[in-house]
Amino acid sequence: MPHTPPAVPSGPVSPEPVTADPPYRVGRPLQTQSWLDVTFVHWAVDPAEVAPLLPGGTEPDTLDGVTYVGLVAFRMDRIGWFGLPGIPYLGSFPETNVRLYSVDAHGRRGVVFRSLDASRLLPVAVARAAFRLPYVWSRMAVRHDGSTLTYSSTRRRPGRRGARSAITVRTGEPIAEPTPLEHFLTARWGMHNDFFGRLLYLPNTHPRWPLHRAELLACDEDLVAAAGLPAPAGPPVSVLYSPGVPVRFTRPPRPRADTSPTT
Repeated sequence: MPHTPPAVPSGPVSPEPVTADPPYRVGRPLQTQSWLDVTFVHWAVDPAEVAPLLPGGTEPDTLDGVTYVGLVAFRMDRIGWFGLPGIPYLGSFPETNVRLYSVDAHGRRGVVFRSLDASRLLPVAVARAAFRLPYVWSRMAVRHDGSTLTYSSTRRRPGRRGARSAITVRTGEPIAEPTPLEHFLTARWGMHNDFFGRLLYLPNTHPRWPLHRAELLACDEDLVAAAGLPAPAGPPVSVLYSPGVPVRFTRPPRPRADTSPTT
């Protein structure tokens, strides 16, 4: 289960490095799943605009003074618990999330989900009740046409009924060496969440992302605005695609105790 972090260190802690590989040793998994056909669409945003939307005990994680809002569409595949085989139907479904980038007082970088649209009602209900995650039930589809993928979503409930997204991308060549920004946006090894007023941190581990260039052919969405963020005013600063990775969620590692200055 997610874990309430110990008391905040007495001095500032520098954010952990951005690493392409997991910074934690893999223990017994709490949950396994795969993220397949993943498209990352990101816009730059002022950290001051997103700070009020983050859980207490975190602040916007920035790169060169800028933070980002991500619209991430993919296929969830075979969610499993405690090392048991993944569930083929109830554990497999399209998902689209709106996420922000966070760092806590222990220096742990993560993501904060503002919304997670999914097409299976039971996983939505469980995630909302057990983990207080902002999942919503939506009509969704992922369609392939050669190197082109289209992700569509129309919200049912709860939240703003009818909020939608329609994203079409053309996938390109593999990326041999991602840029610092591409690592920053994708190499995220945990999530922060407010659980009844307490900050929870849940780490994940997976192989290094196999990233590809991608061209955004169409993006008609209002999920970002429905998540309480300013609607994107221009083209995204980054569009990436990955065929996917197998993922393990594990128990939180012990926070670092160093007191080097925050950077």
